[in-house]
Amino acid sequence: MPGQKTASKRLMRPKMSIRSGDEVVVIAGKDRGKRGRVTRVLIEKNRVIVDGVNMVKRHLRRQPGSLQAGIIDMPAPMSRANVMLICPNCNEPSRASRSILPDGTHVRNCKKCGETFDKER
Repeated sequence: MPGQKTASKRLMRPKMSIRSGDEVVVIAGKDRGKRGRVTRVLIEKNRVIVDGVNMVKRHLRRQPGSLQAGIIDMPAPMSRANVMLICPNCNEPSRASRSILPDGTHVRNCKKCGETFDKER
């Protein structure tokens, strides 16, 4: 149809309100209620890796000059929709809103208390 915008799914990236280093709580799945810190964000796959959550067992062979062989536990990626950001000020799970400061920088704000998440950045 003329006038409609079409975009390839590979070119579209979801907006991530969660960054590595944020503290989150799991709101769905087998680990519901657990808290952890985000170690890695996979933007293309819309997934996050949280420490101590969604643990899976991996069978590793012995590699020369590397890790020891055996069965290790490691966190697996989980969907971004299954975690919720925790506000460092009010210590409650909350959604994040975006705002622009007078100097032009973008920050994330807590929807419950209004404080900014990105004070240290």
